[in-house]
Amino acid sequence: MKSFSSSLLLFLFIATAPLNNCCQKHNKPTQVKNIIFLIGDGMGDVHLYAAMTRAEYTLNMEKFPYAGFQKTYSLDKYITDSAAGGTALASGKKTNKSIIGQDPEGNKFRSILQIAGENGLSTGIVVTSSLTHSTPAAFYAHRHYRYLYEEIAVDFLDSGIDVAIGGGYDHFVNRKDSLNLLDSLIIRGYTVITRPEQLESFDKGRLFAALYPEHAPKISEGRGNMLSEGTAMALDILSENKKGFFLMVEGSQIDFGGHNNDLEYIMDEVLDFDQAVGVALDFAKIDGNTLVVVTSDHETGGMTIIDGSIEKREVIPAFSSKEHTAGMVPVFSYGPGAEQFSGILDNTAFFRKFMDLYGFSD
Repeated sequence: MKSFSSSLLLFLFIATAPLNNCCQKHNKPTQVKNIIFLIGDGMGDVHLYAAMTRAEYTLNMEKFPYAGFQKTYSLDKYITDSAAGGTALASGKKTNKSIIGQDPEGNKFRSILQIAGENGLSTGIVVTSSLTHSTPAAFYAHRHYRYLYEEIAVDFLDSGIDVAIGGGYDHFVNRKDSLNLLDSLIIRGYTVITRPEQLESFDKGRLFAALYPEHAPKISEGRGNMLSEGTAMALDILSENKKGFFLMVEGSQIDFGGHNNDLEYIMDEVLDFDQAVGVALDFAKIDGNTLVVVTSDHETGGMTIIDGSIEKREVIPAFSSKEHTAGMVPVFSYGPGAEQFSGILDNTAFFRKFMDLYGFSD
C-alpha cells in the first residue's frame, strides 16, 4: 500500500510538472486597453448602504465581482481632504492637505491621466462640481493650495485632456486677470460648450463643456442625468481611439450632502452616481477589455445609521461631524485585473496598479 501511494504521487508529479511549466511560460501579465475610474467624493460605506436601503432596485455598485476598502490618510493628517486624497489616487503619492498634484516642496507629480495621454491614449473627466475643484484638478493641475481655482484653470490649458464635462465656467472667463481662457481652449482645438442643451449638437473632436458658472445644481434642483449622460458621451468620444483611454468620473456632491449632514442630499447624489457607474459597467461588459474601478477619496459627515426599515425604505441617520472623517471607504472593481483591487488598499495603490495594467513604465 505504501509502495502504491509513493508511485501514485510520483506519477502525479511527473504528469503535472510539464503542464505547470507550460502554463507559467505562457502566463502573460494582464493588460487593459481602457480604464474608467469612478470616484464618489465623500462616499463612505454608510452613505452607500443608506442609498441601497432607499432604492427599490439593486444598485450597480452591488453587482461588482470584487470589493475592498481603501485607507485615505494624507501625508500630514490622519483625516485627509479631496486635494490630498485626489492626488494620492491620481499620482500614487501622498501629499499634505489642500495641496494639488505636488509635494509640499513644490515638486510636481505626474498623474495616471497625464501619463495615459503621453502614451497616446485619449483622456477625459466628467464631474458634477467645477472642473477646477480638488478631485478633477488632482488629475491635471499642480498647485500648493486647492482654492486657487483661476490658477488651476490655467493648468487645464495644456493638460491634453480630450473630454471635460462639468461646471466652473467662471474660473475660465470671469477672472481677476480679465483673461478669457475659453479663447485659448478654442485655439487648442476644443469645441467649447457652456450650456447643457448645447451638448446635443456636439459631433466629434475635443470637448470642453463647462456647463455652469460654478458647480452643477443638486439633483433635487433640476440637474437631471447630467453625470450619467456625460459619462456616456465621454465614452463614445474616447472609445474612438483604438489605443485606448482613461476616464475619471466623479459624483462630486455626495461630499456636499455630507458636509450639510443632509441625508436626502446624500442619497440623491449616491443614486445619481450609481447611474453613471451603471453606464461604465455596461460599456465594460460589452467591450471586454475595460477595467472599471469605483471608490471614494474620504468619508464626509461621520454618518451612522441608528435605525431604519428595509420594508419602509427608511433610514434614520446620525452625524458626528460637518467635516471629513478618517473611516475607510469602499472599493469595487470589474474587468481585466479587477481582482487586484480587492482587500484593503492604500489610496496610493491605485496609480501603481493602473500603470502596471496599462503596461506603462515610470
